[in-house]
Amino acid sequence: MEKKIVTFGEVLLRLSKPSCLRLSQSARFLGNYGGSEANAAVSLATFGNNVEYVTRIPDNALGRACCMRLREYGLHLDHLCYGGDRLGTYYFEEAAAMRSSNVVYDRQNSSFYSMAPGMIDWHDVFRDTRLFHCSGITCAISQSAADATMEAVRVADELGLRISCDINYRKNLWRYGADAHDTLHALMQYSDFVFGDQNEWEVVSGKSHIPFEAINSHYELDLNAYYAYFEELHRQFPRCKEMLMGLRNQITTNHHTLSGVLWEALPQPVNGWSGRIYTTRIYDIYPVVDPMGVGDAFVAGFLHARGKWGDNLQRCLDFSLAASQLKNSVPGDFNLVTEEEVISQM
Repeated sequence: MEKKIVTFGEVLLRLSKPSCLRLSQSARFLGNYGGSEANAAVSLATFGNNVEYVTRIPDNALGRACCMRLREYGLHLDHLCYGGDRLGTYYFEEAAAMRSSNVVYDRQNSSFYSMAPGMIDWHDVFRDTRLFHCSGITCAISQSAADATMEAVRVADELGLRISCDINYRKNLWRYGADAHDTLHALMQYSDFVFGDQNEWEVVSGKSHIPFEAINSHYELDLNAYYAYFEELHRQFPRCKEMLMGLRNQITTNHHTLSGVLWEALPQPVNGWSGRIYTTRIYDIYPVVDPMGVGDAFVAGFLHARGKWGDNLQRCLDFSLAASQLKNSVPGDFNLVTEEEVISQM
């Protein structure tokens, strides 16, 4: 069997109102399962990868229903950890016209909130594994969840696995006293691939981001500026061989432009250059059906392409962005598009 990809994070119940109603309107909620790492895992499985998802959920009817849904999408849950009393949730108010979206988290004291080191036998999990993917969200939930995440990456590093990290900075989650910059900085020291948007890279590096102001697909990126930016980032994160930045400009709530940049570290400097930069097209997306999980689709697209096309990084980036822009057309958190559909978009 093909070696697996392991993802680790909290699965959530997303509750939203139909037809762009505000949270204060109507008594009816629509439910979807999601969460950044689960979103990436489902997308990777939909592309045909062997994927195991590791999380902690309550041993009750809601937890079991969640497992059933994840298995329907092809995820393996062989090392699922049961415990705690409740599944984490978040309430999502969809954007409409010029009104921005709104998210209210309800994750404190969830099953994953009390995740702690020693609950998962990572040496057993990582048997026949080629890649481990995690994100900064797990470090934002609680100190014990952050410690469990660092335990996982240290074991993955010990076993020589490739490690992927999505910065996934969520300001409203960092409430337990840890410093987001320091914690994420430590996590990224173990990472071979790191993903983030402009603002997330600014949080972890302390270096102001380069504005992305595309209002259509004709916008031109200043690649020299991005190259200099990533050169500085590589000095902070020397292990990271490939750094990716998702670029999105929200012109209105249902009109976005989307692009991406990839920086590759060279084994040896060439003509004084220590890395190589790649960019791809700009998608002008209108209308946006559901922007939730677009970044996770970008991550999954790249990890799938990297496993399939290896060092053809231009093709990998093109695939990643095409997968990400297609997510804007899919309601819910999961990017349920196939490899064939993404290639057709490319």
